[in-house]
Amino acid sequence: MSQRSCLSVILAAGEGTRMKSAMPKVLHAIAGLPMVAHVVKAAEAARATGLALVIGHGADEMRKAVQKFAPKAETFVQEKRLGTAHAVLAAREAIAKGYDDILVMFGDTPLIDAAALAAARQKLAEGAAVAVIGFRPPSPTGYGRLIEKGGRLVAIREEKDCSEAEKKIGFCNAGMMAVAGNQALRLLDKVGNNNAKGEFYLTDIVELAGADGLDVVATEASFESALGINNRAELAEAEAIWQARRRRDAMLAGVTLIAPETVYFSHDTEIGADTIVEPHVWFGPGVKIASGAKIHAFSHIEGATIASNCDVGPFARLRPGADLRQKAKVGNFCEVKQATIEEGAKVNHLTYIGDARVGAGANIGAGTITCNYDGFSKFFTDIGEGAFVGSNSALVAPVTIGKGGYVASGSVITESVPDDALAFGRARQKTLPGKGKELRERFASAAAAKKRAAE
Repeated sequence: MSQRSCLSVILAAGEGTRMKSAMPKVLHAIAGLPMVAHVVKAAEAARATGLALVIGHGADEMRKAVQKFAPKAETFVQEKRLGTAHAVLAAREAIAKGYDDILVMFGDTPLIDAAALAAARQKLAEGAAVAVIGFRPPSPTGYGRLIEKGGRLVAIREEKDCSEAEKKIGFCNAGMMAVAGNQALRLLDKVGNNNAKGEFYLTDIVELAGADGLDVVATEASFESALGINNRAELAEAEAIWQARRRRDAMLAGVTLIAPETVYFSHDTEIGADTIVEPHVWFGPGVKIASGAKIHAFSHIEGATIASNCDVGPFARLRPGADLRQKAKVGNFCEVKQATIEEGAKVNHLTYIGDARVGAGANIGAGTITCNYDGFSKFFTDIGEGAFVGSNSALVAPVTIGKGGYVASGSVITESVPDDALAFGRARQKTLPGKGKELRERFASAAAAKKRAAE
């Protein structure tokens, strides 16, 4: 089968009115990735060599989105919604190119397993003209039943048309199928619309192929893999299934999740073995974590790279561009953005580091901030190796703290500090004995007078 070419036709033209959204349904995300992009990834994993997306509602928005996750895909617009067979034929130009296999998929089934697609393709390689993907839901009510005789699929029967015996069949139509490329257009063109809705149904090709003496079979996918998304409740259910799968994969790969059900991964999260993740951690897109890191509870991480044996959190926020080198520490209530924290450096408490470099072994005291933005432009702060920045300091960029430099606590640093220098950027303290008592008495007298005046 590896030598067979394959076109995946993904139907993504539905309006998705039950989503109650101005955005096309298939662009709603699972694990930070549009659900249709999950379908594309499954098709690619099943070795589809061509992609054709049939779009409709929000066509311009869809094209822009498709460029991000499937730049080589062809898009075709279904101008009128006249049924699933009509939708597939919108991609006639692509189908006509002569692929060996045609996979018909739906953009709102983000959990489809690539193995189920590959199994359907294998049936084509063995000589079948059509391979329909079925599944066994907990209750078959509402689903079309797959009617088999002698190991062949003879019909897909909608529930309203089923006999009492057929209603007891638990093997149901998932909607997806594989069709031999040399038969696809001929069968699709034979589909009629002599039905109550006047639509062209893809399922009709089962009986059409059978009538021509062609081999039609059914393969089976898991219920979860065939789950279609029609509303936001089902979107949340799919998210939960995806997350459960990903958590299990992570743990089997050597990652410790203290409370797995509270950890949320993104579609592209990379996390190394022997990493420990405490409860309530959220990974956004673009996170790469090497082995042996420890991510403490309630941390929020996106677009960040974390090297081996780093320590993050609790309650840390790593934003895009955060780059933590080996054994770096970013502690509680700290935020790092577009900044490198070099080997062994510590940013321990209540600190913001943005557009900066913190050199190896440097220590950043509690309450320190890099003042990187003047309302118009961003500026860089460079903190050298082994530097020490005292608590509650403000580093006004652009500024450099040299190697081994020392910034006294409470300083506002507006000029660069040379290597090994000590910098004070604060007003000199002045103590006036007795003046505290005098000030309190004056404030108390003024407050009493104001109260009397109000009475």
